[in-house]
Formats: sequence, structure tokens, C-alpha cells
Amino acid sequence: MVNQRAAEYGGTEPFPGGGRPRTAASRVGAAVTAAIVAVPFCGLGVAGWLAWGHGLDLADIVLAAVFYLVTALGVTVGFHRLLTHRSFTAAPALRVALAVAGSMSFEGAVIGWVATHRRHHAFTDRPGDPHSPYRYGTHLTGQLRGLAHAHVGWLLRDDPTPAERYAPDLVADRPMRMVSAAFPAWCALSLGLPFAVGWWLGGWPAALTALVWGGLVRVTALQHVTWSVNSLCHLVGNRPFSTRRHDRATNLWPLALVSLGESWHNMHHSDPTCARHGVDPRQVDISAGVIRGLERLGWATGVNWPDPDRLDARRNQGRRQRSAAPAGTRPVTAAVLQSPAV
Repeated sequence: MVNQRAAEYGGTEPFPGGGRPRTAASRVGAAVTAAIVAVPFCGLGVAGWLAWGHGLDLADIVLAAVFYLVTALGVTVGFHRLLTHRSFTAAPALRVALAVAGSMSFEGAVIGWVATHRRHHAFTDRPGDPHSPYRYGTHLTGQLRGLAHAHVGWLLRDDPTPAERYAPDLVADRPMRMVSAAFPAWCALSLGLPFAVGWWLGGWPAALTALVWGGLVRVTALQHVTWSVNSLCHLVGNRPFSTRRHDRATNLWPLALVSLGESWHNMHHSDPTCARHGVDPRQVDISAGVIRGLERLGWATGVNWPDPDRLDARRNQGRRQRSAAPAGTRPVTAAVLQSPAV
């Protein structure tokens, strides 16, 4: 049924179907998800109060930056490029370490994350895509509603993705099952580690500020950067490379640094298994640099690096796609958001 709806989709109309009726279990799941989103976000208010009344300690900034980098790489290199798209092969210990680091981002258990993302690629911007900003159509009201849906609203819908269908390799992988089942513990560790470091540095006051900045604020920042790739990187930016029909993934350079290279999203959707997303000069892709370092250490093998001939072919195809696309199906491309390398 979903495949049929995707095949019949015209590119501008709202997706058919209104979702399933809520069950008690789905309501509980939505409440837990809402808490995972809202509680770290509340930390921003506490952080603002602390910064206003007491200033900002250098140790808190360093803690937030370090934990952001570690957990973000767990998502970008581990969850995304390694486990979802198999852009390279990792040593077993590294594979588990990246899965744990990604789990500490509060973005969901690893198997569910991978399954949902593979489903997104299977039905990008068509019926079946769990978080397309085009769900409610391409008119202004629909786009605004779709932006909210793609950013965070989709998390609260009763629209489960079967892991057995979309991530059978991870379901069959015992270490990944163990990491996935321990997701609550990784979340606790994600907040407990900065708290413990703060305690070691300066007792209770330092522990609490470290928890706020290195824990809650850092989690909130990474969540919303990741979700901005889901939402903004399908609505705003440029599309130099060809993608599948109705796939409107864009490159959005302002997010490149904080997303560690994930916002070169058009290139990623053009060649999903490629280990580097920022392929043009001056396109920052920290995740690809880390993979390159792991390759040199011998911890990552079989890395799928960009092929120049394939890039040129997809760039030329992309020009033809843009010239043929109906106006209502084109992402917004403001001059200020054009990549400086394009």
C-alpha cells in the first residue's frame, strides 16, 4: 500500500492517510518522546539564568564542546555513515563505541534510528517518508506545517518503522541489540559523565553547571541540529546533484560546521553510501575527516570515497533536473544560502 501511494504521488499534493488511531502504548511512547525532547530544552532556560546571574565558566564551555563532538560523531559517523549506509567497515570495538556515543545523543536507540533513516531514504519526500516537510503539500500553509512536522512533530506521531524490515542486519547483530536495549542507560551516562567531571573539578556548584551545559544544553543543541537536517535541508538551499524523483534534499552551508558535514544533504541523497558529503572545495565535512583518520589508523576499511567521474555525471544530471522541475516542487534557494563553493 505504501509503495503504491509513493508511486502515485504527483509531487505537490498532501500525502494520503491520516495516521493510525492512538493506543495506550502509543500514548505512553509519545509522552516519553516528548519528555526526551522537552526536558533537555528546559535546560536552556536554566543555562540562561546561570549565565545571566553568574557568568559562564570556561570549564562548562569545554565540557559542552567535548561532549557535543563525541556524541555528534556517534550520530554522524556511527549511526549514519557506518550503520545506516555502510560507507565503510569498522573494527568491532569501534563499531560498538560509535553506537554507544550516538546513543548518548538522546536521539533514540540505534536500531530504531537506523531503521527510520533507511525508510526515509526509501521514500524520500513521498508518502512513506516518516519526516518529509512536504507531508502537507507545497502551498505556504502546508509548507509551514510540514516544516514543524519534519523538525519535531514526526517524533510524536504513531508511525512506527519495523526494524525487521528496514534494519534486519542490526536486528541480527547481537552487540547492536545489546547497545540498542541499553538506550536508557546511555542517556543516563550522557548526563552523568559531565556531572561527575564537574564534581571532580569543583564540587556541587560545578557539578550542577556542568550538568546543565555539558548535559542538557549540549543534548538540545545536537538534537535540533540533527532535526534541522531533516527539515531545513529539504526546504532551503541548493541542489547541485541529481537525486531520485521528488527527492528535494538540499545543501545548506550555514549548518555544515555544527552538523559536522551532514548538511551537504543533496550530495548525500545523490550518493548515499559515499563517506564524504562535502565534496567540493571549502565544504567543511568534519565527519569525513574523522573517517579518513580512522582509515589511516587501520580501524576503518573499505571506505567508499567520492568518485570524480560519478560526481560529474550526477552534477550534470542535477542541472537537467532543476531545469525540468515544476516551480511548486523546487526548494527555496536564497542567494545568501548558496554554498560558497558552488
